[in-house]
This record gives sequence, structure tokens and C-alpha cells, in this order.
Amino acid sequence: MNCKKLHKNLIFFLDGDLPAKEIEQMEVHLRECNDCAAFADDMKKTLGILEIEKSPDVNPFFYTRVKAKLENQESAELQVLQRPVFARILQPVAFSILLIVGIYSGIKIGQTSPVQVTGTNLFEEEAVPYFNEMEAESIETFLME
Repeated sequence: MNCKKLHKNLIFFLDGDLPAKEIEQMEVHLRECNDCAAFADDMKKTLGILEIEKSPDVNPFFYTRVKAKLENQESAELQVLQRPVFARILQPVAFSILLIVGIYSGIKIGQTSPVQVTGTNLFEEEAVPYFNEMEAESIETFLME
């Protein structure tokens, strides 16, 4: 048996899943080849460590804690469904009404009240300086000329 074939079937050999004839061939090769024997020893140690890590310590209270949390979660969901009518229906309605009242009052506050004009000349006195800014700003008129 060569080393490549031994490496290919080593895990099956360590698990005992090979036929008796192949097991004998591998044992003979392991006695003769020091490199393969060292590799098989390392593989056996590695598999032993993995076997130890496969079976973790079981905490006896783990199941009871998980069960208690699940029961608490179910009771919390029932409490949400059994909230009073105010919390489920009236609260959103009250907030909507409050929002509508706030928007309406904002619009009313933002509207300007109509100015009662006693004479028609009042508009011209207030608006003309804004239309003719060139007279008010002499530097701009100087630069424009």
C-alpha cells in the first residue's frame, strides 16, 4: 500500500469502516512508514479533540429558562391585543384631530388681515420706492452709467 492511498482511507481506518483486509494492509504500512504513522497519530488526536467538543455540557436549567421566556412573550402579546380601546383606536384619532387643528390654525395665523385703505394714494406711496430702487441707491446708479 502506498502513502497516498493510506491518507485517502485514514479516516475510514480510524472509524473502523474498512474491510478487514484493508485494515491489515494499513496496519502493516503504518508499522513500516514513520511519516504515515506520525500523520495517523496526529489525526487520531485531532479526532479525539473533536469528539470531546461535540458533546458540550448540558445546562439543566436551560430548557426551563427558554420555556419561561416563551411563556412571558406569549403573555406580552396577549396584553398588547387586550389593550383598552383608547390605546388602539382613540389615540390615533385624537392625534389626527390635533394635527388637523394645528394645520388649520397655522393657515389662519399665516393669512394676512385685509388692510383698510382710506385713500387710493396709499398704495402708490408704499409701492413706488420698491419699484424704483435706482434712485434710492446712488452707488448702483453710478456703476450702471
